[in-house]
Amino acid sequence: MNATSRAPGPTRAEVVATLLDAEAVRFGDFTLASGAKSDVYVDVKRAWTDPQRLSLLARALAARVGEVDRLAGMELGAVPLVVATALLTGRRYVVLRKAAKEHGTRQPFEGEIPKDANTLLIEDVSTTGGSSVRSVEIVRAAGGRVDRALVVVDRELGAVERLASVGVRLVPLVTLSDLRGARR
Repeated sequence: MNATSRAPGPTRAEVVATLLDAEAVRFGDFTLASGAKSDVYVDVKRAWTDPQRLSLLARALAARVGEVDRLAGMELGAVPLVVATALLTGRRYVVLRKAAKEHGTRQPFEGEIPKDANTLLIEDVSTTGGSSVRSVEIVRAAGGRVDRALVVVDRELGAVERLASVGVRLVPLVTLSDLRGARR
């Protein structure tokens, strides 16, 4: 493990400020990917498209990586986070596909997942945990192990419990409660 991944990393307050400053958190009337209605929309992509903000998020994630063989993240939202975290930690990574390619190898991921590779899932936002569970299934079907996932924002709508039901502990950098509290 390199020294960067052991550094304490940015604080929760710094992550919250970065997301709010990037206008990655919007308040209004929204329909989420799950179909649920919400008064808050979280779009971490608005933060990771800025190199300085991406760097801060990656440092926060890298500080929590621990001893793993691989990092993994689902296209599109997690990819820059996984790549930037891999650059800081020196860990290899895998990009998971929402749907397998219809041509070539038809793999549901890009990269290698060796048998029994301890793989850390990285997500941008978790709501109910559905896409995270799908990511876990892809890694496990390839022979890897997943017992922990890092997420930039947990919307606190069941993802922690849903992932726990498949043996994965979800660790958020911040929660929706943190973002709401900072807005006041």
